[in-house]
Amino acid sequence: MRKHWNYYNNMKKIAKIALSLKILILVLFFPASDTYGQETVKSTSLFDGKTLKGWKTMKPAEEKLWHAKDSVIIGGDGSTIITENTYLYTEKEFGDFEFRCLFRLSGDPETGMINSGIQYRSKIHEGQMVGYQADIGNGYWGDIYDEHRRGKLCGGDLRTLKHILKEDGWNSYIIRVKGNHHELYINGVKTCDYIEKDAQIPARGVIAVQVHSGGAAKVEFRNLTINELK
Repeated sequence: MRKHWNYYNNMKKIAKIALSLKILILVLFFPASDTYGQETVKSTSLFDGKTLKGWKTMKPAEEKLWHAKDSVIIGGDGSTIITENTYLYTEKEFGDFEFRCLFRLSGDPETGMINSGIQYRSKIHEGQMVGYQADIGNGYWGDIYDEHRRGKLCGGDLRTLKHILKEDGWNSYIIRVKGNHHELYINGVKTCDYIEKDAQIPARGVIAVQVHSGGAAKVEFRNLTINELK
């Protein structure tokens, strides 16, 4: 009886892994909207897999917190306390686009806040990163946060996501923004659908990856691509 039970459990684990892989493949290679082919140009990689060419830190001292290894952008090390928010941002600015990546957040919550995010349509103003953020981390999954400006704009809907989210494993993010319409997807599940009503907010800016201050956090990003929408 025990052998049959172990076999059953092993088959459940294999099925769960297969489902997770299927979700990631669908998210990476299939569009988030039916009009995708009509609205986009060719997908462009934002990361060469070896160096941080095309990316910058806000302060020279922050460069030690970011590096590239094995086709992954890594921020923090999971053992050193992050004393202030740190960002690695693109030299180029983007307006309407669909951004995709895989990400993994890790760290010990007992050391402080373990949190990250992806900035978009953001600007550097008086030494601060200002703009929209697709949030990452417990209590914030899938939120749209307006960094150093208005705060939380849209809370992430986790009713479906909570069943497939891997809090300490690899997940996918899609950020789709066109005009004043913002959509966020984690693992192919829409978490936010937001309409910007303030016409004074910049509709173009950099993309940045973040490690939040507070704890000994580590965040990894890979397969960072962007489709600029026509």
